Amino acid sequence: MKKLAVLTGAGISAESGLQTFRDKGGLWEKYDFQKLASIEGWRENPELVLEFYNIRRDLVRKAQPNAAHLALTQLERMYDVDIITQNVDDLHERAGSKHILHLHGEIMKARSSIDDQLIYELGEKNIKLGDKCEKGSQLRPHVVWFGESVPMMDRAIEIVSKAEIFIIIGTSLQVYPAASLLYYAPENSRIYLVDKNIPVVRQAANMTFIAKTAVEGVPELVNKLLEKDE
Repeated sequence: MKKLAVLTGAGISAESGLQTFRDKGGLWEKYDFQKLASIEGWRENPELVLEFYNIRRDLVRKAQPNAAHLALTQLERMYDVDIITQNVDDLHERAGSKHILHLHGEIMKARSSIDDQLIYELGEKNIKLGDKCEKGSQLRPHVVWFGESVPMMDRAIEIVSKAEIFIIIGTSLQVYPAASLLYYAPENSRIYLVDKNIPVVRQAANMTFIAKTAVEGVPELVNKLLEKDE
């Protein structure tokens, strides 16, 4: 089976009702990321940070996978598919995709604030001040904050560097290091960018741009790929 890698950004989740960050009207126009999504903000006011992520987590629970999430699962009929997502929601999992790497963490999980290896499924729970791990430290959202390293980046590079087809969906390609993944795709791979606002990138002969929303463009692309390689 051909290896196919997918990179998804906020644009795919936006069509399930989850607000983006950098678009006009996005979350960072309304909130100060330094206070809510940085280790400094966490140290200064952990209760405020927990409240922000508890609200976001409740919104994720109400959201449902959309046609783009569901279409990606169909690719597994003919390809060896790995999804790399910048999103912290669990919509790819709920859609049924099997191999998902979360670059920026997972909002439906908590982790110890002193031991990165102690990670806990939250289920229907949220995190409150005073909720502690087994080592006695406060639990925090299992997400990557501004200024923190992206521990899954090496694995993401490995996946993309072996891909024969690379699909990029709903991302501005402005957030690093995730945006650099585009340049790890093999020269002979096929690259597809699906976004209503095509990002400004160095174009190449092996790139195809699909200027549509994820819900419009991804099912269309999936159908073409399945027909092409049957």
